[in-house]
Amino acid sequence: MEPNVSQFIEYLKNVKKLSDNTLQSYRRDIVQYITYINNSDVSSYENILPSTVSGYMVVLKNEGKADSTVARSLASIRAFYKYLQKQKISLSDPTDDIHTVKSERKLPQILTSQEVNLLLEQPSMAELKGIRDKAMLEVMYATGMRVSELILLNINDENIDAGCIICRNNAKERVIPLYSQAIDVVKKYLSDVRPLLVKNPADKALFVNLNGARLTRQGFWKIVKTYTKKAKISKHITPHTLRHSFAVHLLENGADLKSIQQMLGHTDISSTQIYANVISNKIKNVYNNAHPRARAGKSGLI
Repeated sequence: MEPNVSQFIEYLKNVKKLSDNTLQSYRRDIVQYITYINNSDVSSYENILPSTVSGYMVVLKNEGKADSTVARSLASIRAFYKYLQKQKISLSDPTDDIHTVKSERKLPQILTSQEVNLLLEQPSMAELKGIRDKAMLEVMYATGMRVSELILLNINDENIDAGCIICRNNAKERVIPLYSQAIDVVKKYLSDVRPLLVKNPADKALFVNLNGARLTRQGFWKIVKTYTKKAKISKHITPHTLRHSFAVHLLENGADLKSIQQMLGHTDISSTQIYANVISNKIKNVYNNAHPRARAGKSGLI
């Protein structure tokens, strides 16, 4: 079974063009499932019954896995069987009649516009590191790109004169505009900072660390954590928080979901819809806190 897993991951990479993080999730889910199957003394795919798969789901639940993790694992296993059927490796799909309880999707943590401004004000423009850090934070909030996309940016991906940046994800790419503050700080970083940091003139990385090498995910996470602490923002902020905030703030100011979907690089608009739910919740909270009859109801007057 193991060789089929590698073939499946290659298929997802080369045909479906999935990101490295998504590929790792698929591989992890399926390898764990195959390990369970091997320990169950199942000799072939045709001997795997729906009860085998549902039993594995029960095992995951008993291990304390969240409903979302169990659902994701089942989705990975189902995709694997669809691939096996397509390749005529297996004639049956034991996941056909298996369903998991859909877990309620948590709304993402969002910064207010004031909190974003406070965060972006923390890097010192009097220091090389501060200029670089501010450039990265501004680009993140200006574009809503993923951290993995940010650190993979190359110098030929920016077009400052045109006021935009090209975000590449495997074979896909999208052009995202930059606001003026982001353009200005990226210009300063490119002219005054990057030439002093980069060791190899042939290096194409847009954002580099103090040793001149391409910045890593962990490196950028530390940058966000440092400035969150300096800004005294009590919320738990990750690099992805800026992506979420970008989407919600655009919605709040009149952008349509389809445009936001394109800028975020979502293949399915349902992934973007969650930001509309955030707006809906905020409106409900404003209503409940501001409407006199709603407030009276809370205090038991009506």
